[in-house]
Formats: sequence, structure tokens, C-alpha cells
Amino acid sequence: MPEFSMTQARPMGLYSPEERARRDATAWTLVQAILAPLQFLAFAVSLGFVLRYLATDTGYGAATASIIVKTAFLFAIMITGAIWEKVVFGQYLFAPAFFWEDVFSFLVIGLHTLYLWALLTGGLTPRGQMVVALAAYAAYAINATQFVLKLRAARLQVAAG
Repeated sequence: MPEFSMTQARPMGLYSPEERARRDATAWTLVQAILAPLQFLAFAVSLGFVLRYLATDTGYGAATASIIVKTAFLFAIMITGAIWEKVVFGQYLFAPAFFWEDVFSFLVIGLHTLYLWALLTGGLTPRGQMVVALAAYAAYAINATQFVLKLRAARLQVAAG
């Protein structure tokens, strides 16, 4: 059985002092801070287009274009987020501090990718595509909430000293 020492334990809170310093020093933190609200804006606009299409059967092109834009933001934030995680925590994904957020992010990416597959192959009707987009958006909303709560916890950690 391996020995446990206090120096091996994860510090209380989200970031160790060294991780916080790396987080604050890297440009990837700013990239994430810019992409996250842009992705949320794309989500909100797209959700409106998708709901409009599902309610009226009109606006398929606008809904489709908006989902593609939202998905592009998702892929961009996932790639740059993995780089950020590598810089801050020393691994591209599944760092202990963001493990469950990363796990759920893969569900979000999977659903968005399923939408793209359905669009490109015609594997689902337009209505079916929009239902997949709604599922992807519901998963995104949960995942975004995970990250917001995590960032709030980090701010509280800093405020606590």
C-alpha cells in the first residue's frame, strides 16, 4: 500500500498557488474568457432559431447555420481549453480539478457531432436534426453551469484568502 503524506495531498480549493500563477500568466485564460461568452451568445441565438423552426417549420437554413456556428465555437473552446488545462495543470484533459466538467464536455461534443453527422448524411429528417440539436444544447447548458459553478468556487477561494 502506498504511503500518504501531506505533501502529496491536493491543496484545498480549485487551484494550488502554482496553478493559480500559471492560470493568471497564460494567454489561454484570456482566450477562454473571450470564447465562453461568445459561445453562450451563439447558443442563445441558435436556440431561438431552433425553437422557431420546431414551432413553425420555417427557418431551417437559419437554424442550421446557427447550429454550425455554435458547434464551431464548441470545438474551438474545447481545443483551446485542453491547451489551457495542459498549461495550468500539466495534462490536456481530465485534470482532477476539472475532471467531471471534461467528462460531461465529451457528451456535449458527442451530441453536437451527432448533429453534424445527421446533417451531412441526411441520416435524420430536419426535425430530427433539430431534436438532436436541442439535446446537445441541453447538455451544453448543464456543462456551462458546471463551469460557472467551478469559476465561482475559484473566486470564493481567492476571496477567502
